[in-house]
Amino acid sequence: MNHFKFYNKKDIVSLTKLRRFETKLGERIQHLKGSEWPEALQQSSANYVLVGIPEDIGVKANYGTGGADTNWYPFLHAFLNIQSNDFCSGEDILLLGHFDFGDLKYLIENNAGSEAEKIDAYRHAINTIDDEVENLTKFIAAANKIPIVIGGGHNNAYPVIKGVAKGLQKAEIIPLAQINAINIDAHCDYRTMEGRHSGNAFRYAESDGYLGKYSITGIQENYISQNVLADISINPFIQYNTFEDIFIREKKTWMQALAQAISFTEDNFTGLELDVDAVENILSSACTPAGISVLQARQYIRLAASGARVAYLHICESASQLADGRKEENTGKLLSCLVSDFIKAMNER
Repeated sequence: MNHFKFYNKKDIVSLTKLRRFETKLGERIQHLKGSEWPEALQQSSANYVLVGIPEDIGVKANYGTGGADTNWYPFLHAFLNIQSNDFCSGEDILLLGHFDFGDLKYLIENNAGSEAEKIDAYRHAINTIDDEVENLTKFIAAANKIPIVIGGGHNNAYPVIKGVAKGLQKAEIIPLAQINAINIDAHCDYRTMEGRHSGNAFRYAESDGYLGKYSITGIQENYISQNVLADISINPFIQYNTFEDIFIREKKTWMQALAQAISFTEDNFTGLELDVDAVENILSSACTPAGISVLQARQYIRLAASGARVAYLHICESASQLADGRKEENTGKLLSCLVSDFIKAMNER
């Protein structure tokens, strides 16, 4: 893993604001210590392993606006400074570290010529990202721990699905390296296999046999192509509800749609995906003025963590600053709420 930075105690304390008579998550959260990776991970008592993938190569490979690489530290700063208390103490979380693919991005943006050449280079670079993310998440799942992955583009869903499925099989928890996924997303990220990017992770995961059942909730009808719509409509292993069917036509409630997604995927371990571009007015590469609310995003995390056979949590596409100059200071804090909601719900099971 040439691009991964493992965190130590000093790294964590530097981001934690210490205060008398209070205890923050950063003072309780675990880090690797003692023996070498991955032995130290297996020896840890943590149930959850937190990993960052701050990159926007996958987004740019999908003709999107860069910026998905800017929210890891704002999230981490907010998360480590949550109060450690009876609701969430932090002792069962291990902060592993983050990937830094800045060298790949630099080489592409300073050497590729035309826009078409850049797109090809971005898509080629994602193969390196795929391999390293898969390898890391495989070790985490094989140690019988749950990865919490903060992106980064939605391209990373493919290596996370692949790595976790392989890890669970290696640990003899499942007989076949295949898991399900629930995705809350304005897009289904099931575009054609034209080279890896943030818009086709689930198509690749299904084609390679690592994705079993796939549920998508909140698809916005204005942003799904007819060929993809036709594909997901006839696929018996895909279930979906559009944003318009839930909130405009009111064919079912938000809670009913979530319950349907959990029921559809309940036969196997299931990855929980949240693309922030589904959440209204939250900064992302494809932010929407009309999406689910922050409250509804938090309800999804809690309900799915309580009811699904959880394999991992992946939150992606968020940004604190986009390449076009737009900024939002609270995006990291939102993600810290979502992650703490997840851990609380898992611990209450």
